Amino acid sequence: MHHTVEEIKLKNGARGLFINVPGATVMSMQFQFRAGNRYAKRADIQQVAHIMEHMAFGANARFKSEHDFESDFTKNGAYHNAYTSDLSMVYESDCADFEWDRILDLQKLSICEPRFNEKELEAEKGNVRSELTNYLNDHHRILWPKVQQLLGEDVLTYRQALATVNNVTLADIREHHRRTHTTRNMRFVIAGKLRGRKSEIIRQLESFGLPEGERFEVPRDELKSANPTIIRRKDATNITFGWTMSVPRELSDEELDAMQNLNHILTGTTHSRIFGKARAKGLAYSVGSYTGAGFYDSAWDISGQVNHETAPQLFDIVARELQAVLDGKLTDQEIEAAKSFSLGRYQMGAQTVSQITGFYTGRYFADDFIKDYNKVPDSIRKVTREKIITTARSFIEANTWVFAAVSNGEKDEVVALSERVAKLFPKE
Repeated sequence: MHHTVEEIKLKNGARGLFINVPGATVMSMQFQFRAGNRYAKRADIQQVAHIMEHMAFGANARFKSEHDFESDFTKNGAYHNAYTSDLSMVYESDCADFEWDRILDLQKLSICEPRFNEKELEAEKGNVRSELTNYLNDHHRILWPKVQQLLGEDVLTYRQALATVNNVTLADIREHHRRTHTTRNMRFVIAGKLRGRKSEIIRQLESFGLPEGERFEVPRDELKSANPTIIRRKDATNITFGWTMSVPRELSDEELDAMQNLNHILTGTTHSRIFGKARAKGLAYSVGSYTGAGFYDSAWDISGQVNHETAPQLFDIVARELQAVLDGKLTDQEIEAAKSFSLGRYQMGAQTVSQITGFYTGRYFADDFIKDYNKVPDSIRKVTREKIITTARSFIEANTWVFAAVSNGEKDEVVALSERVAKLFPKE
C-alpha cells in the first residue's frame, strides 16, 4: 500500500511518526514507553511492569472497571492490546476509520488516567502468575532467558520472575507508572487516512496529561562467554537448543541485510544448507537462525529441536556449513535466490495498515531511526558475498558465545554438542 511518513516532535517532548495511507479504512496506533522489566525500581519487584501492563485497560478516570472500559472500547469492532518486554511497554490498537478520534481518546485515557485499585491488582497478579507458569511448560520460553543470563544480561528466568509477583504492591504500580509514563519517554506511530486530520491528532497528543520527565537510557551489560549449560526437565522428550553469538557493537543496516540473506541460505527453506539437509536426512523437524542488532551488542542465534539420537549428526552439519561460509564458499545462485526471496517478502509485507505500522515501529521505538521503506529493494540488491562473509566472520572472531539446551539427558551430551561448534572459534 502506498504511504508517506512524517516525524512529529511535540511541544511536550514526545516524538512519533504519522503514516498517511490514502484510502485506508483502518487506523492503527501504537504508543511506546521505555518502561519494561529492566526499569523496575528494584529486582525483587521485577514483574511490576508486566502487572501494570495487565492493568492498563482497567479502571480509569471515566470507567469504573475493565469490563466497562472494554465494552465501550470494542463496541464497533476496535482491537487493543499491550505488551511488555525487557525494555518496552507498548499500547496498540486498530479501529475502523470512522471512529479513530474516539479510540485515540480512549487510548489517552488508559495511558494517562488509570485508577489502579487493589481488586484489579490482585486479579492481575493471578493472571500474570498463570501466564508465567504456562511459559514454564514451553521449552523455548524457558531456554532463552537462561541463555541471556549466561551471556551476562541482567534478566530473570521465568521461575525467578514468578517469585517477584507477590512482592508488588499498589504503591509500586503507581510509582512505576508515574516514573516511566512521561511525555519525553513516549514514542508513537499512527497510521491511516491522515490527510486533513493531522492538526487534530497533534492537539490530542499534546493534551496527554503526563509529566514531561525524560527519555530513559538503555541499560548496558558486559557480555561474556559461558560454559555449555543444560536445563534439565524430566518431561523433555528431545533436545531444545539455543546457540547465541555476540559482537560488541551495533550492526549496520548493510550487515543486517547480509545476515538476513545468510540466515535464509542456512535455515530459511527445506532446501537450505542446514535445515534443508537436516530435513532431507530425517535429523530434525525444526532449525532456525536469526540476527538482531542491539544498542551496544548484536546477536546471531541458531536454535531448534532435535532428537537425542540424531543430534550429533545435526551439529556436524551445522559446524560444516558454517565453516564453509567462513571459508567463503557461497555461490552466486544461493545469494541471488536469497535476495529474490527477500524482495518477495518485502512486497508482501505492506498489504495492511497494521503491517505498514509494524515495519516502522521496531526500529523507531528502539532508537528513533526512521527506516526508508522505498529504499529496501535497493538495500537487498546491494548485498554482496564479501559483506555476508565478513559479517559472519566478525561473530566468530568476537568469540563471545553461549550454548544451552533443555533436555532430560545428561550434561555430557550438551557439552559434546557444544564442542562440535566450538572448533569454529579462535583458540584461546
